[in-house]
Amino acid sequence: VQLQASGGGLVQTGGSLRLSCAASGRTYRTYIMGWFRQAPGKERAFVAAISWRDGSTYYADSVKGRFTISRDNAKNTVFLQMNSLKPEDTAVYYCAASRYTDYAASLSYEYWGQGTLVTVSS
Repeated sequence: VQLQASGGGLVQTGGSLRLSCAASGRTYRTYIMGWFRQAPGKERAFVAAISWRDGSTYYADSVKGRFTISRDNAKNTVFLQMNSLKPEDTAVYYCAASRYTDYAASLSYEYWGQGTLVTVSS
């Protein structure tokens, strides 16, 4: 499975960005698609996840109500709509795919995209 993330950039506080993650290859082997982020000097952290099968969604408390994850099964693409962005959202965002249901644990994800940088200026 190959993952290609895109959509990062520079935005002001309160602004919005939409990240995309296009999956190719044996995507039928994956169950969950997730987004993680890693800020400078910090560990990679779970942001959101979605089930390919039924569209169930999961969010970190820090982004609930501001971020929305969605999917387009026909295009094997997952999106992360980020609204009301804050400087603390600044990070490299990674999409990932997993065959398992432990959506918040980075170790359960076998496939990772290259990351896209999101910078929120104050």
